[in-house]
This record gives sequence, structure tokens and C-alpha cells, in this order.
Amino acid sequence: MKKKVFLVLVILMTLSLIGIIFVQGYYISNSVANKQDQFTFNVKKALSNVSNEISDEEYMDFVKKIRDLLRQGVAVNVDTTAFIDLYIKQDISNTDETLIYKNGILEENYKLSSAIFDIGLDSVSIKKIISKNETKVYKSSSLDGTETTIFRSGETNRTEDIDFEPLYLKYSSRRPIHKRITVEKIDRLIKLQLLQDDIDIEYEFAVYNNDLATKVKTENFDYENAFMSVPFFDNKSENNYRLLVEFPDKKEFIWSSIIGMIALSIIFTTIIIVAYSSALFQLMKQRQISEIKTDFINNMTHEFKTPIATINLALDSIKNPKIIDDKEKVKRYLHMIREENKRMHAQVENVLRISKLEKNELNISKDRERLHDLIEDAISHVELIVEDRGGHIETSLKASKSTVLANETHFTNVLVNILDNAIKYSPEAPIIKVDTLNVGNNIIVNIKDHGSGMSKAVAKRVFEKFYREHTGNVHNVKGHGLGLAYVKRIVDDHHGHISVESEKDKGSTFTIKLPLIS
Repeated sequence: MKKKVFLVLVILMTLSLIGIIFVQGYYISNSVANKQDQFTFNVKKALSNVSNEISDEEYMDFVKKIRDLLRQGVAVNVDTTAFIDLYIKQDISNTDETLIYKNGILEENYKLSSAIFDIGLDSVSIKKIISKNETKVYKSSSLDGTETTIFRSGETNRTEDIDFEPLYLKYSSRRPIHKRITVEKIDRLIKLQLLQDDIDIEYEFAVYNNDLATKVKTENFDYENAFMSVPFFDNKSENNYRLLVEFPDKKEFIWSSIIGMIALSIIFTTIIIVAYSSALFQLMKQRQISEIKTDFINNMTHEFKTPIATINLALDSIKNPKIIDDKEKVKRYLHMIREENKRMHAQVENVLRISKLEKNELNISKDRERLHDLIEDAISHVELIVEDRGGHIETSLKASKSTVLANETHFTNVLVNILDNAIKYSPEAPIIKVDTLNVGNNIIVNIKDHGSGMSKAVAKRVFEKFYREHTGNVHNVKGHGLGLAYVKRIVDDHHGHISVESEKDKGSTFTIKLPLIS
């Protein structure tokens, strides 16, 4: 897959995933808003029903009381049957006031010309009922008597024709709210109304008059957190009562109704994110492996191509009749063939060694070894190469204790590989410094060079299998990215630790830490 196509696919998949997450968030946000609106509507409806029910009950109780008094009142016959007169005088128990109510109903008959209605008759008879009422409040001290007095005249017994609303409004407006309704009754009615809409949560309420608290309220009501206010009792009343309610657990109630949907949404979105991340990681890993494999094949091909070509040239030269009789030249060419063959064998051994390490098939037996001896042995393997390039290796083996549990062959190879890298990546004459020191129960080995160095990004991955820094020419330094991977696996197997500090064009320092044994 081409790099651009891969990048486009990753971008499209990422944008799609982000879009899904935003759509889920938008849907959840809308669901919460809809639940809040529905909750507000249901609460407002419930409180309005409570207010209306309480008002209706109070009015009906008042009318029933008046009708009972009317049946006990004194009737005075008058000449006309078309006139009903009601006179009520009542003391208000909690104030020094007396309420006077007058109501009159009068029937009048009228005859009008038929021409007005154009219905073909001489005249039309129309009955008109005129109602007059009057309600006044006086100080009791200005009136005689303090009990309720009702006078009624007329022959009709249809008291339902009399409008008691003005009297009710005047009378109820002058009574304290706590004598008109109880907290228990309001609580019972609110609970019944809310349960009809499946709202079963704790609430607090209070009745306010012109923004002033009345005695009708629950103990824990908080005005600042009042959720809703609706008119209480009749709007025509002189007092402006309002029923306020608060829900301490409103948010929890709203979220609880959609928490299942949110949980499922989060779970499925998380699964999508994990699956997408895993797929993306695998794609990138496969792409990286593909690049490493291609790089490895190119490097291995280059590593084998040169010795094979050298061997072929040496064999062709030996076949030459002029050369075959020259023992010195034949000996020289055979030596070249042998060295190139050893070089290819070493490359194959490195690959097989890493493969066995991966499969844990490499048998590494360990004995007591002096690390200083292993260091000197490793230096002797590369010393001639360093001197041939005009460089030198400085040693400062100051560690007083250097006995470790190690495999002589493999750990010597570790040191040789690091020294070989220091030589290969030194453009000028290689100058390498090796020093040791004791830190606690460990011995530290530092191998420092002044070569080309590496960036921090490369230093983080330099111990990965097959990894090599990409430069303009991948063959400018021979290798296949297995040496340092082998080094790390051997050091780890010795219960040690290896790290590198490097700076571009200023060289690198490899540090190995191994546990000492007594």
C-alpha cells in the first residue's frame, strides 16, 4: 500500500470515528434536554392540578357552608315571586372585621316589536334576569353583633342561582393561608399528581405571598433552589399566592432515566475506539515490518553480494593458467575466499542467533567471570582494526570488584558488537574510551565514542530488531539491524540493563549495568 493511500485511509477512519463520537454526544445531549423539558412540563402540570384542586375544594366547602346556613335562615314573603334577596353578615374570626354581602336577582319581562327580529309575529316576550351583588368589609366595632347573620327573601329555593364567588374571594383573601390549607394536604396531592407521571423523587415546597414566605412550607425548603412556581388559589384573589417546589435530586432523576442508554453508548463507542486503535496499530506495525523486511533484504543482499563477487573473482583468477602455477597468488586468493566465506557465515550466524533467542532455544550457560578480562578480550578482537584506521582505545577499569555471572562467549560478543559499532560509525579515526566503576552491588561499563552519534528518536529504537536509521544511502554503513538487538537480549538474559546516550555528530555512550556476585 502506498504511503499516501495509507495516510488518506487513516485520516478518513479517524474523522469517521470522531464523527461517531460527536453524533453520540449530540444525541445524548438532546436526550438530556428532552428529559428536562418533559420533567418541567410534568411538574408544572402536576402543580397546576394541585392548585386547582385545592381551590375547587375550598370553594365547594365554602358554598356548602353558606347553603347550610341558608336552609337555617329566616325567609320573609314579599309581594313578588320574581325577586330573591340574600343578605349575609359574618365576623372574620382572626381579624376585627365584619363581612357584609348582598346579592339580588330580579326578573323583568319585556315585549318587543317583531320587526326587530323579522319573525312574522305581533310581538316577542323576553325575560331578562338582572343580578346585583355587593360585598363590603367593616370594622366590627362600627357594627352591632358579631355572629353570622343571613336574611333571604323570595319564594324560590334555587340557591344555586346565586353567585357566591365574590363573597368567597373576599372572605378567603382575608384569612391567613395556614388556616386555609395544611402542609400535609399539599404534600399528599403533589405526591399523587407526580406519581401519575412516574416522578417518584424527594421534593420540598412552600407557599409564598408576594415573594414573602408563609407558614405553609416544608422544613428543608430552599428558596434559592426553587425549581418552579405556579399560581396558588384563585388569580382574582387580592393576595398573590404562589406554590414553589424544589427537587434536590432532580439531576440524578433525569440522568437515571437515560443512564442505561448512555452506558451502552459509551461501551459501544469504547469498543469501536479500541478496535480502531488496535487495527491502526496493527496496520502501522505491519507497514513498519514491511519496511524493515525490505531494508533487511536490501542490506543482507548487499552483505552477501560483495563476498560472493569476491569469491567468484578469486576462483576465476585461480583458473587462469598463469596464476594456477603461482603458489603465492593461489594461496592469496584461497585466503580471500576463506575470509569472505567466514564473513558470510558470521552474517548467517547472527540471524540464526537472534532467531534462537526469540524462540528461547539458545542455551546460555553462565560461570563466574571477571568482567575486566572479558573487556580486554573484546578489545583484542578489534584493536588491529582500530589501529589500522589510525585510532586508539583508552581504558579506565577502576571498578574494584568485577566478578559477574556470565557466559564468556556471548558476553564477549556483546562487547565486540558495541565496539564494532563505535568503529563503523566513526567517520574519522575512531577514538573509543572504555571505563568501569562500582555502584552499590553492580558494576557499570561505559563505552564512549566520538563518532556520528544519533538523534533521540533513533536512540529510543536502536535496540529494536532489524531497526536501522534511514539515511540517504542505506548502505553507507554495512549492517542489518541485528547486532544491538542481540546485545540487549544477552544483557537482559544476564539480568542486566543497557542504555545509550547520544547526540548527533557528537558520539554515543553505551552503558551496561550488571549485578556483581561475591
